[in-house]
Amino acid sequence: MSQSQQLTSLLSNATLNRLQHMRLRPFRRFTNKSRGQHEHGRGGSSNEFADFRDYVAGDDMRNVDWNIFARLNRPYVKLYRQEEDMHVVLLVDASKSMDFDGKFLKAQQLAAAIAMMGIQATERISIQAFAGQQLQRLDPCTGRASLQKIFSFVERLGVGGQVPVEKGIEQLQRYHKGRGMVVILSDFLTMNADLKSAFNRLFSTGLEIYGIQILAPVERNPELTGDLRFVDSETEQLLDVTAVGGLLEIYHEYRSGLENDLTVLCQQRSGRFISVDSTETVEGVLFDTMKRKGWVK
Repeated sequence: MSQSQQLTSLLSNATLNRLQHMRLRPFRRFTNKSRGQHEHGRGGSSNEFADFRDYVAGDDMRNVDWNIFARLNRPYVKLYRQEEDMHVVLLVDASKSMDFDGKFLKAQQLAAAIAMMGIQATERISIQAFAGQQLQRLDPCTGRASLQKIFSFVERLGVGGQVPVEKGIEQLQRYHKGRGMVVILSDFLTMNADLKSAFNRLFSTGLEIYGIQILAPVERNPELTGDLRFVDSETEQLLDVTAVGGLLEIYHEYRSGLENDLTVLCQQRSGRFISVDSTETVEGVLFDTMKRKGWVK
């Protein structure tokens, strides 16, 4: 990769060079029938030998191992590892709450990086962002020739409006086809969201669920004193508070509980969950956090 030409404003060429040698690590490898770089449990048509099994009527005679037949007088069929493609779906929260302290930029950077790893592994990549009434969607694409199209799409994503995560998942399901993994990049700060049902619907379509929560430092550790007025960034509803001590305790309990719930929801559906700080470098997330957590190899 040429160092003189910057491929995207979201990631440095040095970061892109490191990503060329990294791959996503799905748990169950939900894959489709076309070829890719993920082994499937069924026999396939690659050249890498996997095992033998007894011959049954209808098997392709070209796969019979005649050397074993000559020794044992019993036909065995050679099995080969089948390499199949995985559909990597990136679901980006572009609602107004993400337009704060670098959260949306971090989501864009991570989306571009994950797409890059998928493309390098010949996976199919599709991207959808949920915000207001306007749907932002990139149809499935594959091959290195698609990289510039992917980067341009992610760079142009707009932010605004109020769409909770479960509604974004509902929008995704209207268009998505194919098995693989979905990576949801969001702050997940929505009230009364039925994420369990939404995640169940995604998992039932053959998608492992991976969540990346992006929070600003002040959302992780707010420092509040005196009388305050809170304004909801999406609904613009007001809340006046005079005693913040008890409120902070409730908030930290809620945030910790939400993180634990999301971790369990993803793990129960063959995925993973991490929560990152919007001020953390994208390289730190990719090459430290995600690697330590087993997201990538």
